[in-house]
Amino acid sequence: MKKCIIVGGGPISDYKFVKERLPQESFVIYCDSGLYHEEKLELAPDLIIGDFDSHPNPNRKEETIVLPKEKDDTDTIYAVKEAIKRGFTDFTIVGALGRRFDHSLGNLAILLMLEKQGISGKIIDDYSEIMLISGEQKEDEGKISGSPLEINDDCKYFSVLCAGERAEGVTIKGAKYEVEKVTLTADYPLGVSNEVPKGQTARVSVEKGKLFIIKVISED
Repeated sequence: MKKCIIVGGGPISDYKFVKERLPQESFVIYCDSGLYHEEKLELAPDLIIGDFDSHPNPNRKEETIVLPKEKDDTDTIYAVKEAIKRGFTDFTIVGALGRRFDHSLGNLAILLMLEKQGISGKIIDDYSEIMLISGEQKEDEGKISGSPLEINDDCKYFSVLCAGERAEGVTIKGAKYEVEKVTLTADYPLGVSNEVPKGQTARVSVEKGKLFIIKVISED
């Protein structure tokens, strides 16, 4: 897989936590005020994208795409679409949650957009990793992508939430709270704060619909 890290302008406090979870040998895109994170992330940009309403245009030697301030796509969405055009198939997005809830919610939708195209995506903040699994399986270079997802015991909690109107045939095995072929809906957060017993691996799958999987690794 061609890996891409996208850095948005949302707050990052625990840089050590975030850096430890970034994939190696990735193409790095900074979006506008995401550049404020560059020094502490210790990642040089391969591409800079933005309308530069929240960070001055750095006018650096790295490739830079300057966007109009009035546009349909946020800088982050544009960066994802640009990276897809360049053939990247595995995304890690940081600086995408917090402060602006509208941007946070919009950035969660990126995971839905990526999954729809059979592309892997993950959002990392100071405490957690957020992924998406789907019951609609897709062929990707001969491999089936989608559910199930394995969750090891390195997280304090994990939550399983419906990413749409309904998610049917949801099964959770190997966790403190197990279910088999239940239906989750968007209007009732039944799957919050499950746990993986030490030494075990939980397994989450869904037959129809989509699920957000949030691994809460730290609360500090």
